[in-house]
Amino acid sequence: MQVLVINSGSSSIKYQLLEPDSGSVAASGQVSRIGESVADGTVTVEHHSDGKTLTHDGAIADHAEGLRVVFELFARGGHDLSGAGPAAVGHRVVHGGEVFYEPTLITDEVVRTIDELSALAPLHNPANATGIRAIRELLPDVPQVAVFDTAFFHGLPDAAKTYAIDAKVAARHGIRRYGFHGTSHEYVAAQAARLLGRDLTEVNQIVLHLGNGASASAIRAGRAVDTSMGLTPLEGLVMGTRSGDLDPGIIPHLARTADMDIDAIDHLLNRDSGLKGLSGVNDFRALAERVDSGDPAARLAYDVYIHRLRHYIGAYLIDLGEVHAITFTAGVGENTPRVRADALAALTPFGITLDPTRNTTPSHSPRPISTPDSRTKVFVIPTNEELAIARAAAHLIT
Repeated sequence: MQVLVINSGSSSIKYQLLEPDSGSVAASGQVSRIGESVADGTVTVEHHSDGKTLTHDGAIADHAEGLRVVFELFARGGHDLSGAGPAAVGHRVVHGGEVFYEPTLITDEVVRTIDELSALAPLHNPANATGIRAIRELLPDVPQVAVFDTAFFHGLPDAAKTYAIDAKVAARHGIRRYGFHGTSHEYVAAQAARLLGRDLTEVNQIVLHLGNGASASAIRAGRAVDTSMGLTPLEGLVMGTRSGDLDPGIIPHLARTADMDIDAIDHLLNRDSGLKGLSGVNDFRALAERVDSGDPAARLAYDVYIHRLRHYIGAYLIDLGEVHAITFTAGVGENTPRVRADALAALTPFGITLDPTRNTTPSHSPRPISTPDSRTKVFVIPTNEELAIARAAAHLIT
């Protein structure tokens, strides 16, 4: 069985064709800059199949055209999706609201509801729905499954998911902490339990998903009990372009004193804040280079990033009491030893001791980076949301 996994962003499509049981990837690729005005009129679409890279050069007007190009590249690479196609298509959908909290077979009504939930995720759900519609036209007879980023956090305890605002207003408008990156947190938590040689229900752990978007979670006995992202992916850790936690009073203050409307403030907090707002760059490699060169703005951005990260680690240590594992994942978490070292510095009194050699030894495999005698084990585990989505889709249709 093969499953095609689609992740439609606002101006991109990431995809993989893979076998859910083994995790073997037959082909993968990405369409970027969809709908953008490109200076030379071309966009390169890269498709990786059987050790070869196939490309398509040309402007991509919309997601439907992007997916048609993807299907052409699949056919050129020996995988005719319109003929002997996948057994299912799994779609990443960012926001499920209160409605969707498990993998869901896609129908017309499901797509309409995903669209309606766009008020909660205006940057993500519209693109997710667009990708679903396009694939349903291309593969009308193949079952389509939606897997929701918010699903893993649906069962948060009331005290963790509830905001202290007027309860009637919150209920009327669906205001609660939903959490995001749930597919990644759930996948990594299961992998950490395996590395410990214990059942997931026996393990308390903190998972740190650190990429351009970043989130933390506290997981007790396999169930999420807290997470850093909230109603939207804006809350929580400092991110590439998002502010993370801030005083809500900043919003009316900017409206009154800077004459900014709500759209301008939304753009500021989501697109021009975080590391980019503080240092001018949101790529962590570029930030590290500037820190090492003595750039004071980059140094401050890095320090604020680590300060917020340690804040959440400390909170979750108290939430969980006994913590068996802390795991770093995603682009920054997997590839930046200095972040891991600084995030966990001087925590030996709490039973957390990093091994400097293990931490700095390059590897793409799941691995411990704590000392053998560290009471709380520290891991680096590459996330694999595509595999998790493929397995969820395959499970639902079989």
